[in-house]
Amino acid sequence: MENEQLIQKIKLHAKDGKIACKQALKLAEEENIAPKALGEMLNELNIKIMSCQLGCFP
Repeated sequence: MENEQLIQKIKLHAKDGKIACKQALKLAEEENIAPKALGEMLNELNIKIMSCQLGCFP
């Protein structure tokens, strides 16, 4: 059930299958999960990271 709530929260913030790096990091912090774990969830949901703060994801 907890994952379903997080998935819904991710989908709320993702626009056109994309989410800003800053927003993804904020979600990970709010939900107390590792950014890598959130990244894996984003991959499973086919949501791409944009505006990467490190320049890794254009």
